[in-house]
Amino acid sequence: MSLRTPAPGPRKAGAAPSTIPGGHDAGRPLPASVPSRADGLVRRMRELLGGPVGRHTVPGRMTGTFFTPMRVLILLTTLSAIVAVLLKSPCRLSGWGQPTVYYAGCYSDWSALYGGRGFAEDPFAPFAAGASFEYPVLMSVVASIAAVISQTLPFSELNPSLAYWDVNFVFTAVLWIITVVVTAKSAGRRPWDALMVAVAPGIILAGSVNWDLWAVALLAVGMWLFGGRRPLLAGIFFGLGAAMKLYPLLILGALLILAVRSLKWAPFLWAALGTVAAWLAVNLPMMIGNVQAWSVFFTFSGERGPGLSSIWHAWDVTMGKIGGPTINAEQLSLLAYGAFFACCCAIFALGVLCRYRPRVAHLAFLIVAAFVLCNKVYSPQFVIWLIPLAALAAPRWRDFLIWQFLEVLHFWAIWMYLAKGASGSEVQHSLDDTFYVLAILGHMAATAYLMFRVVEQMLNPWEDPVRASLPGGRIWRTGNAGQGRVAAAARLESLGFDPSEARRLPVDDPLGGLYDDAPDRAPWLLKAHAPVR
Repeated sequence: MSLRTPAPGPRKAGAAPSTIPGGHDAGRPLPASVPSRADGLVRRMRELLGGPVGRHTVPGRMTGTFFTPMRVLILLTTLSAIVAVLLKSPCRLSGWGQPTVYYAGCYSDWSALYGGRGFAEDPFAPFAAGASFEYPVLMSVVASIAAVISQTLPFSELNPSLAYWDVNFVFTAVLWIITVVVTAKSAGRRPWDALMVAVAPGIILAGSVNWDLWAVALLAVGMWLFGGRRPLLAGIFFGLGAAMKLYPLLILGALLILAVRSLKWAPFLWAALGTVAAWLAVNLPMMIGNVQAWSVFFTFSGERGPGLSSIWHAWDVTMGKIGGPTINAEQLSLLAYGAFFACCCAIFALGVLCRYRPRVAHLAFLIVAAFVLCNKVYSPQFVIWLIPLAALAAPRWRDFLIWQFLEVLHFWAIWMYLAKGASGSEVQHSLDDTFYVLAILGHMAATAYLMFRVVEQMLNPWEDPVRASLPGGRIWRTGNAGQGRVAAAARLESLGFDPSEARRLPVDDPLGGLYDDAPDRAPWLLKAHAPVR
């Protein structure tokens, strides 16, 4: 049974209510929402999948079965990780030499940097004098720990790069499972949305390119903790994520928007305090002990020119074919950072002015997606940043699969583009640059489409499948924000469910935490949020 709000309109004559108070659901816990009923694409395909879930097997309601949603998600994530390893077999068996590494689609920074950045000689090379490891501090720690472990393995001397790759992949597989579990817990009544993360083609193909899943998992845990009303602890995980990759820091922008709307500053400030404290705790020792090594990442990021698969690189490739002007490093910093700043201003204005309060996942996805689209480089693994956020912000399988299809095309396009240069092959034996540029534009268009779908849900919350699944109903529309628990309990009781469930369930935002059911108090919103009569 789903709590999806029905479309307005009169009941057909003779139609019985879907649930009768005092009936078989009376006093029972609220079941989990299932895709075969809640998602349009899966609903149309459900006959091929065995039909809809019946009331005797409703997840979250039935006990005594091993295959709970969480266990199924973990099992599917494990199977996806096995597929990911098998797809990298050409490099695991024959090495990571060029151009085979590109043609086989199994390139990995782990193997390339193991020898290229001195890990083979010194596991703690990122912290040595003259280090050139161009990543943040916590990623340097992780890379060094993996090097130490790999060099203690009995077979490491036979193939050191393979041992290093295997150790890092084991870490990645564990982080993948953690991300899936936390995403399921963060999805409210929709744990199956985490299936998008468990079987995502983007993670299967690109999860072993770099250490990005560390930052993804830390951000996912932090968002879950914030939804659990522990903003300081959430901030600590945000800070640790930012010490791995800077992008988890962007979550504070989403929380700032909610703070401005509600004039409720404590959750945002506690999260910001935890973020800053955790980031400084990781970075200060290296800033003091070896500032040159610490600054490599920031110097490299500031001075780099248009990187692979960015819109700026697509421009340069196109101009190179027609003889037009290209973008240099100085211009790029202004263009990239300026474009991202403009996007942030637009998202902030939308977030604080739209009539209905956005969900945290909505805002986080928009900000991170804007960062990805405007960035100086779009590495193939950057799609991993967006997958858990997309599963929480816009969990519709049709949109997700279209997006992932175009990301997979881009994944192969970038390797074919690099293979052409590495192999020196003739044009007729390689992917033409035009197709590479089209692949870049395709993945950008798909990401922009998901952003549009998120904005659509922000402006029309009744189109949001996550909110439709929660007991708050249309609390955000009736002007009763701040009294959502009472309304949710009354609604559950009227439907025959246990009204006490309202105490543990979010009203309209599973990740809102202390902002869930918080009324808007900004002066410019008071009139817009007057009760609808």
